[in-house]
Amino acid sequence: MPRLPLVLALGLMLAGCQEPEAPPAVSQADANAARRAFDYPAAKMVDQYDDHFEQRIFDPYRWMEDLDSPELARWVAGQNALLQDYLADVPGRERIKARLTELWNYERYGVPQVRGGRYFYTRNDGLQNQAPVYWQAALDGEPKLLLDPNTLSGDGTVSLADWQASDDGMRLAYALSDGGSDWRTIKVRDVDSGEDLGDEIRWAKFTSIAWLRDGSGFYYSRYDAPQGENELKAVNKFQKLFFHRIGTSQDQDVLVYERADQPDWGFQAEVSDDGQYLVVSVSKGTDERNLLFVKDLRQPDAAVREVVSDFTAAYDFIGAADGKLYVRTDDGAERYRIVAIDPTKPAKTDWREVVPEAAATLVSANVVGGQIVANRLRDAASEVSAYDLKGKRLRTIDMPGIGTATGFGGSATATESFFAFASFTAPGSILRYEPKSGRVSAFREPKVPFDRGAFETRQVFYPSKDGTKIPMFITARRGVALDGNNPTLLYGYGGFNIPVTPAFSANTIAWLEMGGVYASANLRGGGEYGRAWHEAGMKTRKQNVFDDFAAAAEYLIAQQWTQPKRLAISGRSNGGLLVGATMLQRPELFGAALPAVGVLDMLRFREFTIGWAWESDYGTVKDPTEFKALLAYSPLHNIRPNVEYPATLVTTADRDDRVFPAHSFKFAAALQAAYKGDRPMMIRVETRAGHGAGKPTAKIIEERADEYAFLVKTLGIEMPPAAAP
Repeated sequence: MPRLPLVLALGLMLAGCQEPEAPPAVSQADANAARRAFDYPAAKMVDQYDDHFEQRIFDPYRWMEDLDSPELARWVAGQNALLQDYLADVPGRERIKARLTELWNYERYGVPQVRGGRYFYTRNDGLQNQAPVYWQAALDGEPKLLLDPNTLSGDGTVSLADWQASDDGMRLAYALSDGGSDWRTIKVRDVDSGEDLGDEIRWAKFTSIAWLRDGSGFYYSRYDAPQGENELKAVNKFQKLFFHRIGTSQDQDVLVYERADQPDWGFQAEVSDDGQYLVVSVSKGTDERNLLFVKDLRQPDAAVREVVSDFTAAYDFIGAADGKLYVRTDDGAERYRIVAIDPTKPAKTDWREVVPEAAATLVSANVVGGQIVANRLRDAASEVSAYDLKGKRLRTIDMPGIGTATGFGGSATATESFFAFASFTAPGSILRYEPKSGRVSAFREPKVPFDRGAFETRQVFYPSKDGTKIPMFITARRGVALDGNNPTLLYGYGGFNIPVTPAFSANTIAWLEMGGVYASANLRGGGEYGRAWHEAGMKTRKQNVFDDFAAAAEYLIAQQWTQPKRLAISGRSNGGLLVGATMLQRPELFGAALPAVGVLDMLRFREFTIGWAWESDYGTVKDPTEFKALLAYSPLHNIRPNVEYPATLVTTADRDDRVFPAHSFKFAAALQAAYKGDRPMMIRVETRAGHGAGKPTAKIIEERADEYAFLVKTLGIEMPPAAAP
């Protein structure tokens, strides 16, 4: 292949393998001129190039990858100040924040764990930055505060990332995240006294906490401590599985399993209900396909041995009974089935199919109370059924409506299980399921201060570019006029086999009350319809996802829900990539774009923290065909001058070690340099926050208030009159 000239110096877009007809590269002088429209803080351009398959790729903002740079700190501070100045005159801005605060001020509960006859759950009383853990001795017992993470930092930025009670209900192992980082510090608390023991584990990440049944210790996974590089940037490789015995120091922890020859393998451990087996799921990055290993815990010196030894399908351990491992898998079933495996005879010819594949996608299952609870998605809404352990269908478990159910945990001998149910307009209720009778009853039902009956959700199906039918939920005020004038927020994700299902958000209710329409599209790449749906949005087929999203916008416009100047798109993480790519490819469809914590530099995502793991979905720059596909849509590398892009507010956080914040820094700087129009191209950088999990309630409200104020100004939204006192 002949060497091409520099192909993406902010202005050029590579089309196939040919040099495109496009304006010349953006120079520093061009960038300075563009900056004057909004007086954007200066971002220098450095002489940095990378070579990929005889193509020179310009990366002028590489210096922004240094999180410790004083120059970067000044740029971030300047960008945040510019945004606040831009939003200062938005009418109703304080009213938006006040209403968000009112809507967030409701009790929110987590799904309970039942251990040793005790009930453990989280409860946020409304505006607490973090949800404390409570326990009670009986179903109708008095709640007792066990752990309040709000006391661990003055600003609420130390969060509870995970927690697991021991089987006897006497101890709680809990993992803390500092400022939103994926790094975890694990501690142990005595339940009766409420005091911490001396145990502390550091450098845990992407880990489960799996207690031995006698409560003497637990299994966890961690990496070696980062050396020579910022811990929020360092690449994570060579995860190891350890056992920690209560009352000992971390340096005494026993290494259970590692693979020095497999730097990309990760380990998630679980102990079977009968205490017989340690079951280890072995993954490679975010690839759904995995291995299953077991260790016989009845034999202290037993080796970890293979049950499933090929990365050919997904194998999700859902419970054990009568010496069999029950596994949810797409091996031989695109939309998943359940099989029983005897770990002493693991050959596939000896597997027994228990619950066959069905038309609806089996997204999760649990062995609980002597039966299997199977949670399926039918057109992106939950449908839950119970089976006995031989596969006989017992019942459909009643749901309160069309929405999303999650939970159904518990032991194989449990007499009760709990789950959460929510929809776009129904906050997450916690419900109790009794396996023997099938009875469903309420455990906790939150009350949110809004008129639920004022809004309705409908599901539509629209054609994508290639004719594929795509589902979409649309929520709006009842009787909304389809006159093409409604401010509309379109959300999507489309990746990693993750389904987007109905979910409640106080933020969405605030938007609906502002007169907005909220649309959520179920794009290819997600997990709504099984393996083929996921794979249709992977690697060289990723363009399908952007086409699906653009087609959603076209549908909303054609059906008179809205018009381009009143339509905004939103997405987070992989959804931030979705927004970035689609706004650049189809700018005429949108009035505003909100790419949040997005993967925006598709040529360098593998260079930071856990980014290499996403190659299973995105592909790799090391392969010429996949490189070509990545470059064709990479948001950072497809910004063109003299294009009227939608008003854009990029959001990220300074401690995001999932999607490294330099993705957003570089993208915002490139947009500001290239765009010559009068629409704002801005960035908001949260401090002491990460990718999103554990973000304090106050910060969530502030961020969303800024986003909505940005949409009010850029979409020309007239705020409804304030309610009478």
